[in-house]
Amino acid sequence: MPSAGFPVRKCFLLLLLLLLGAGCSPGSPQPWAPALPSTPPPTETPRPTVTPSPQASPTAGPQPLDKFSLWANGTQLRGANIWQRIRVPDLDGDLLGDGYIGPPYAQSDFDRLAALGANYVNLSVPGLFRERPPYVLDENAQAHLDSLLEMAARADLFAVISFRTGPGRSDFTFYRDGAGEWFDPALLIETVWTEQAAQDAWVEMWRHTAERYRDNPVVAGYDLMVEPNADEVMLDLYDPADFYPRYAGTLYDWNPFYPRLVTAIREVDAETPILVNPMGWGSIPWLSALQPVQAERVVYAVHQYGPFQYTHQQPGDGRPYPGEFDVTWDNIPDRFDRAWLLTWLEPTLAFRAKTGAPVAVNEFGVVRWAPGAADFLRDQIDFFEQHGMNHALWVWEPAYEPWYTWGDRAMFYPFGPDPNNLQEVDNDLMTVILASWRKNVLRPSQFGP
Repeated sequence: MPSAGFPVRKCFLLLLLLLLGAGCSPGSPQPWAPALPSTPPPTETPRPTVTPSPQASPTAGPQPLDKFSLWANGTQLRGANIWQRIRVPDLDGDLLGDGYIGPPYAQSDFDRLAALGANYVNLSVPGLFRERPPYVLDENAQAHLDSLLEMAARADLFAVISFRTGPGRSDFTFYRDGAGEWFDPALLIETVWTEQAAQDAWVEMWRHTAERYRDNPVVAGYDLMVEPNADEVMLDLYDPADFYPRYAGTLYDWNPFYPRLVTAIREVDAETPILVNPMGWGSIPWLSALQPVQAERVVYAVHQYGPFQYTHQQPGDGRPYPGEFDVTWDNIPDRFDRAWLLTWLEPTLAFRAKTGAPVAVNEFGVVRWAPGAADFLRDQIDFFEQHGMNHALWVWEPAYEPWYTWGDRAMFYPFGPDPNNLQEVDNDLMTVILASWRKNVLRPSQFGP
């Protein structure tokens, strides 16, 4: 198999099924969770030490928060992703609700996440500019993002704005093999990798976004693009060694594209941290090919779904952790265990040592029925914690019906390891997750403006 990791096209067609999950039904009991109050209970942990601004007095009450310290001073953000896209009524029916963007999240969804201990939500959502020319502000998307940030603030959660889509890119790029099967191929838009005008519009989209949200106290970062993917979707390449000799510096190449987004943001917002995914769908094997930008307060963020054969296996495949099966796509069984996993994750440490910049894992997960999934999650989280990386699980689902009972909710861990179960049950996966989230001590409300 290519050293890039795994054939991502298949991964992301299946990942659609993992994306389209559901959360807790309203009023349903949770054996692993405390009763949810109307607002998250106040923390009893001491206020963390922060560096006050030169004008701040130690006795003046809550001190200003340096948001970059959330990423640079050890693991301080632990939480989960939410996912949404623009609805296509003829395709989606009421599955994604009846609004412009779905599935719909309510305040109770954010409150529950916070009550369980998470302090961070990664908003994996549509960008604020339209996908087709003319690439202008989508006021409906902007109003929707405003509402999400308001709910995060009321739940006392930090939030990262992560744009899945924007000029020349639709959400259907993530499940593109379904074009012509379950969705109209016209919905698949990937011209951001072939048209300069689309990339220029991404620059303006981020300039506008940063100018609008730079003073929002819960916004802990801007994730420039969720999983840049020109290498595969345009060129059918899986390895940086195959891509860069021929395509470095072209419109396909994320390395010259993303610094323009950073520059636009920094022209209007000098403070908010900027998160950058590598190519290869944000995967670890492409991290070493990401060229660091000459800018302040940048975080490099990977998505960890390797190895695909394990994390996306079907029920009954029986690939265990630890165990032996073909991990490297060569039809020869390999030993898959903690040692393998640590070797897989090691490039994150090498990149951090080379750049001096923080590294985070703002997506990671495994299908809940994978044998040994709880141990696999625990070993990954232990690595992230040991090396001071913030992390966000995929995925925290909303309570909206009929979304709640659609599909198999493959990465919604409250349902436990039984693929046929669609009710919340006490399970080892949630035990691991809640033990991690209980380590959180920071909340936006602890800090002043």
